[in-house]
Amino acid sequence: MSRPLSIIFAGTPDFAAESLQALLASRHRVIAVYTQPDRPAGRGRKLTPSPVKRLALEHDLPVFQPATLKSPEAQAELAALGADLMVVVAYGLILPKAVLETPRLGCLNVHASLLPRWRGAAPIQRAIEAGDAESGVTIMQMDEGLDTGDMLLIRRTPITATTTGGELHDTLAALGGEAIVEALDALAGEGLPATPQPEAGVTYAAKLSKAEAELDFREPAATLAARVRAFNPWPVAWCAFDGDRLRLLMAEAGEPKAGELGAGNAPAAPGTLLDHDGEALRIACGPAGREVLQVTRAQLPGGKALPVSELLRARAERFAPGQRLGRIAEESAS
Repeated sequence: MSRPLSIIFAGTPDFAAESLQALLASRHRVIAVYTQPDRPAGRGRKLTPSPVKRLALEHDLPVFQPATLKSPEAQAELAALGADLMVVVAYGLILPKAVLETPRLGCLNVHASLLPRWRGAAPIQRAIEAGDAESGVTIMQMDEGLDTGDMLLIRRTPITATTTGGELHDTLAALGGEAIVEALDALAGEGLPATPQPEAGVTYAAKLSKAEAELDFREPAATLAARVRAFNPWPVAWCAFDGDRLRLLMAEAGEPKAGELGAGNAPAAPGTLLDHDGEALRIACGPAGREVLQVTRAQLPGGKALPVSELLRARAERFAPGQRLGRIAEESAS
């Protein structure tokens, strides 16, 4: 059997901790961990270590938290570790060329998309939002570009009509851990062929923002439903509702019932709450108000996220048909 590889691991959030855990359970040897500096968190704004740091300390691994890897001192410190390679998973710092070239086998990245689709910061959520039928992880040989390196290994998983951002995150985190161990086993043996990314099909996954979580009911039902699922659990889709914010956590495009969207040239206005069926909030949407968004899980301010059936049993008076939801309703009322 080929000898185990010595690894520097660089990562920060929960997604990265899954890969670190998989490497710690493998035959390869993690000799050091790099992660972002501790950040203030919680109501007390107490400095809090990252999930990767917590896992590393549990295993008595040396932890490095430089603010940058661009300084000669930081680069010399990394080089002195003498690792075979560096595994990078959602680290959050740019790796200069000098760092990329330091380990004998370079730097590998676990990226949460089927490259070259969804390079960038939020590939998990953007894949759901765009209505993709599948996602996956790509083990990539890192270069100086933004997720542009050669592909070494790809593993796929379907995106269903009910997949949320949180569920796909967890699936890909586990898949990424399996894939990076598989890739290292191959590299330690006969090696892996490196495939350049094709130029066709390149897309970029822009960073998520809270501002884009507000729904506009003039958009098509399928678009809105995908955004609701993609933004669960963060930043969480929402709409204005009776002076409050109603958070929407699960939705699908519904079928209009006979006559409920109006007739002739008088359709229901986008954002109108239609007759519910006890299981879902039915909201008129689309450019002409002739489509239906069915919301099956929601959250009122100060309350828990609940199935809509439970919200309707407890607060039916707040969801009377004919109400207008969203910014258009607020503008028309002012």
